[in-house]
Formats: sequence, structure tokens, C-alpha cells
Amino acid sequence: MMKAIRYALCLFAVLLLSVSSGRAAADEEDFNTFLRNFTSGASFQYSRIKFPLKSPIVLLKDDGETEQTFPFTREKWALLDEETLKEGKITEEEGGVYISHFTVDEPAHKEFEAGYDESEASLRVVFERIGGKWYVTDCYIDWYNSDLPISELKETIRMVQEENKAFEKLHP
Repeated sequence: MMKAIRYALCLFAVLLLSVSSGRAAADEEDFNTFLRNFTSGASFQYSRIKFPLKSPIVLLKDDGETEQTFPFTREKWALLDEETLKEGKITEEEGGVYISHFTVDEPAHKEFEAGYDESEASLRVVFERIGGKWYVTDCYIDWYNSDLPISELKETIRMVQEENKAFEKLHP
């Protein structure tokens, strides 16, 4: 009789574990659904970015050698549309090949890069699953490359914000 009770309790525990792990998997946000929502709505996109991003913006001072860092905050974020985060390969007439793809594609961590074949990426976006939901935790975008003079940072931020306003009108 004791064996039967012990067996029933073990069976019950296994059943509980399988139900709870199934529920946990069901609570995990699908990345493709997240990405579709992320690129089609400004308010959703802003809500899924962990500001300030992990990597600051690094620019060179006027001496051309000294670096100055700026936190990558919401005001500097350029909203990303579906086309920007689409995987593909485009060969241009001049011969350049623009490649955009996920360089890391793990269950809880993904990295997207885009740029010309023979040069550094002009865009790198890091996505991490936190608490079952996807977030952007880091980004490099060519708007803020090291060639940008610090004196032009404010104007560049203003241009990014103008682009964002146009995006927000189409995708609130």
C-alpha cells in the first residue's frame, strides 16, 4: 500500500512539473511576433528597449584622439522599421554587397547586423529575452559612428528625432 501511495505521489509530482514547464514555455514571447510588433509601432518599440543601452556612443574629440562617451538614451534612438531588420543580401550596381542577417540566433539572445560585405556593420542590434519578453539591450547604429564630430551630435540627434516623428505618424 505504501509503495502505491509513493508511486502515486511521484506520478503527481511529474505531472505538476510537466504542466508548469509547459506553462512557462507558453509564457515565453515568440521572437517573430515580437519583431513584427517592434517594427510596426513606435510606442511598443520604445517600451521594449532597455535604456540606456549597454554600449555608450563613443565619439572623438576635436583633437582626433581623445574619446568621449555619451549614454545611448531614448532621445538618441532611431526607430527601426521592418525593412531595416529584414534579413537579406542586396548587390548594388557599383558592386557593393549589403548583407543583413542574424549573427547570433539563440533561444534567449539574438544579434542582428547589417552593412556592406567588406566593411564593418553599420547596424548591430542585440535582443535579449528577459522575464519571458524580448528587449533590445544594446545597439550600434551608423548615425553615431566615430567619424561624427562631437560638435555635430546635437544636430544629428535632432535629425534622428525628425525621422522618428515621420515613423510615429505611420506607426504610432
